[in-house]
Amino acid sequence: MTYEEHIRKELLHWRKKMLKTPGLLEKGSKAIQGKINNLYPQKFLDALTGTIKRLVRGVLFGLEYIPKGKPLKNMDLSVRDLRALEVLKTYKRVAAAEGAGTGAGGFVLGIADFPALIAIKLKFLFELAHIYGYSTEDYKERLYILFVFQLAFSSQQKRPLVYHKLVHWEDTVKDYPQSQAMEKFDWEQFQVEYRDAIDLRKMLQMLPGIGAVVGLIANYGLLEDLGKVGMNCYRMRILQEKGLY
Repeated sequence: MTYEEHIRKELLHWRKKMLKTPGLLEKGSKAIQGKINNLYPQKFLDALTGTIKRLVRGVLFGLEYIPKGKPLKNMDLSVRDLRALEVLKTYKRVAAAEGAGTGAGGFVLGIADFPALIAIKLKFLFELAHIYGYSTEDYKERLYILFVFQLAFSSQQKRPLVYHKLVHWEDTVKDYPQSQAMEKFDWEQFQVEYRDAIDLRKMLQMLPGIGAVVGLIANYGLLEDLGKVGMNCYRMRILQEKGLY
């Protein structure tokens, strides 16, 4: 079995995970998350919503996250995967250190951790795109990154829709022309799903005494989740282009 055949089997297993129907546990967790959201101060929710909207706009129309150098071309998928894992390892350490530092500072620094963590995640995805050979100077690739981010932090109820958009990317991107992307992209769902995906872990980060430890573990785990989804999305695209998926 070739490496690409092995990855194809992994992707088929991953697809089942992305498309599975939410169970009682997922539905119960969603209800609990709704109650948790009511515990947040409104200024915290407003700050988070504003941060996510600003970063979404920045990713779509800005160039600040584009890595230096050209995307990697003419490289085996196995080599790309190794490089991706190396970069992910670095970003997990950065996120963990950032989470530990802000977690030690209580509520105020806990709020500051949200935009910092989002920026770390986005920078990681930009580097990941280049590793797999896609130029983030292309607006369509920056849009793809947003959907990858959304898939990683969506509830199981919303994941199948986002997954299908990524699987059928050439059709999806036609619905989001650059001049209308901000109006058509559902950033409200984007920020709600993201907030719900991380809220319990991040809320514990703000507690005195344990915030630093929780912040370290939470940020490390969130980057781990994003890394798995990001790598699989780009693996899927490469295999699709070769007619193997």
